[in-house]
Amino acid sequence: MKKMKFVLAAAMALTLSAAASAQSKSFTLGKWVELHNAILKELNRSYVDSLDVDRIEREAVDAMLEALDPYTVYVPEEEQEDFQMMLTSAYGGIGAVIYKPDVEGNVIINEPYADSPAAKAGLRCGDEIETIDGESTHGLKSNECTEKMRGKPGTTVTFRVRKLRGGDSWKAGEVIEVPVVRERIVLPSVEYVGMLDDTTGYILMTKFTEGVGQGIRDGYFKLKGQGMQRLVIDLRGNGGGLLSEAVGIVSLFVPKGSVVVTSKGRAAGSEGSYKTTADPVDTQIPVVVLVDSGSASASEIVSGALQDYDRATIIGTRTYGKGLVQSIRPLPYDGQLKVTTSKYYTPSGRCVQAIDYSHRNEDGSVGHIPDSLTHEFKTAHGRTVKDGGGILPDHEVKGKKYSRLTYSLVLGGIVDQYAMKYVREHETIPAVDDFHFTAYDDFIAFASDKEFDYRSSARAMFDEMKKTLTEDGLSDALSGELDALEHSLDMDKATFLRLKKDEIVPFIEEEIVTRYYFQEAGIRIRLRYDDQLHEALRKPAISW
Repeated sequence: MKKMKFVLAAAMALTLSAAASAQSKSFTLGKWVELHNAILKELNRSYVDSLDVDRIEREAVDAMLEALDPYTVYVPEEEQEDFQMMLTSAYGGIGAVIYKPDVEGNVIINEPYADSPAAKAGLRCGDEIETIDGESTHGLKSNECTEKMRGKPGTTVTFRVRKLRGGDSWKAGEVIEVPVVRERIVLPSVEYVGMLDDTTGYILMTKFTEGVGQGIRDGYFKLKGQGMQRLVIDLRGNGGGLLSEAVGIVSLFVPKGSVVVTSKGRAAGSEGSYKTTADPVDTQIPVVVLVDSGSASASEIVSGALQDYDRATIIGTRTYGKGLVQSIRPLPYDGQLKVTTSKYYTPSGRCVQAIDYSHRNEDGSVGHIPDSLTHEFKTAHGRTVKDGGGILPDHEVKGKKYSRLTYSLVLGGIVDQYAMKYVREHETIPAVDDFHFTAYDDFIAFASDKEFDYRSSARAMFDEMKKTLTEDGLSDALSGELDALEHSLDMDKATFLRLKKDEIVPFIEEEIVTRYYFQEAGIRIRLRYDDQLHEALRKPAISW
């Protein structure tokens, strides 16, 4: 009887404790809502200057969500289109990348996509758009021009275009009217499917958008028909996307009914187990998955599941470490909240979420994780794998490191601008596999006239050190040593460009062929120089 009374008392205590906890949380939430409203009302009534309520409230919401994790964000109504494009990679438009070097100048067609409305209408790289539906592009920013080009599929936008090169019905330099019927532009998530050699198939996948699983399936059968005996799936730089598509891709290579990922959260309904629901296309073909520090979320689900089932050899570098699941919740005034609702776990039980996602390396990758903070798990055939942040590859193969100069040339648009100059001067080029850029001296002359930061990493570090020494009052005392070191680090643009020729030429070739043969041609050039891929293909498959 005493035992029964104790149990009842304990149960009542737990119930009261839970009720008190819920009441406390409810009180705390109500307190802060009341305080927030009171502060806002008082500011609106008393603040010395006019109050931009929309701005300060948006900043307040963003700051509040930023304090949680990097992936919980507010999406207001006016940003819905961009948000949907991120999820689907689709929009209504003409299908071309534009370039506007001068606000007061024309818009330049940089890259039309293959089979896009722009390409069908005869727009080519280098063509200059003077007006959009009769409105001059002079004075418009690049994003303003983009918005005018986009629109509902089936509608027409008319450009006045100064043609770069001659065609069937126009001359080079002629200004003509070009009507373009907008279409639903879907940027491909499966960007390339091809054979690397007689037996190795290769699929490059850059996003997990709707339908990408079917794209991988179609790619598999295409390559199988070409004699594929080994498949490489490239997920490097793939930041993820739809969980359902990740499950669909894993289902192609493991038995039906296999667990791909489980999710665990605090709220009701946030827990779940996702299994393959379709018969696989091939459970025997050797699969290699390439990953790096940019492979995140759904990429980690695919690579982690295939690794846990010993179904693929994972090669590259440690992945990003994003093991969080986001859900979309509706908000008033047609807004949306993308909120983190759970963590996901691979079939072996690993959570790939970085232990501390607020502190990462400069490239976004997970920093060093002590063994004491990791846990060991077993794959289907007994191999040991660890959690703690990202997926560790079975074979580590590091990617190529580029100089500061190369980054400056590429990210600063110098290579891009030169490619357009090259197109203006060359009506045609050889086929992709036969094309090799040999006019490097011309590029040096072009780049030498451009403004960009061409310092080496060592020189940039020296400049920072010299600045710090000056602030500390030590530069005069060390002037002799500093002058000698500065002289040894000095290198003019042309000399440095020649020194880094082997790094820079592949980027030039890629940009040039893309403008003649579209995006797939650029990927083929990239594969030509992909040392990480070539080394990965020499690694042995995981065996058991």
